[in-house]
Amino acid sequence: MNNLLDSWTAGQGPVVRVGAAEGVLAALREAIQNGQIPVGTKLESESMLAQRFGVSRTMVREALRSLASLGLTSTKTGKGTFVVSDQVINDLRLGKYSARQLLEARPHIEIPAAGLAAQRRTEEDLQGLREILEAMAVEDELQQWVALNSEFHARIARASGNGVFATMQADIEDAMAKQSQTLNQVIDRREESGVEHAAILAAIERGSADEATLAMMLHLQGVEHTLESVTAPQSAPIRA
Repeated sequence: MNNLLDSWTAGQGPVVRVGAAEGVLAALREAIQNGQIPVGTKLESESMLAQRFGVSRTMVREALRSLASLGLTSTKTGKGTFVVSDQVINDLRLGKYSARQLLEARPHIEIPAAGLAAQRRTEEDLQGLREILEAMAVEDELQQWVALNSEFHARIARASGNGVFATMQADIEDAMAKQSQTLNQVIDRREESGVEHAAILAAIERGSADEATLAMMLHLQGVEHTLESVTAPQSAPIRA
């Protein structure tokens, strides 16, 4: 297997900033799905992959986490990371909760929370939401953008004035962050999210519960469509 990996990585130059983690993920995912790195292969160490791609170990670690979320690899403590499938699973692994569970639960938490936030938000809430979106608009590093995204949704839940929504939002925050990280490494929708977030904030600023719930619903639908695109079955590779 080492010879196979050597032959594949020999042509892999430094990853241009897509960002870096996105580039590593795309290269490894493509190689796994087209059979260049077959199921059963043990991937090289983080340090070796970082050297191969010319990126930091942190970027490699983020890419490997996303590969695992996609169901393509599995890490065994003390043994390394192995390719376990050449097709993305239809329900991403996100730690405590799966993508399907988030998909089913988020509309029941975030849509009503946005409506209540429009009715109950304070000027402090609005200023906090504005500052988050301003920071997201200029943030290039995906990991930091994901953290700001989590805080945006958490701030809306807290602005609802309903502790149940705030607690539920906090409970799914880690799974949401993992999903956002993985989806945006595969299909970068940060620009679209920015537009959707701005619409949510504008509705909350106007104090319109109806508009806020609609804006949040459309945002969650956008996430759902991206998830469907990422997990859609791909044609089997043609082998000579």
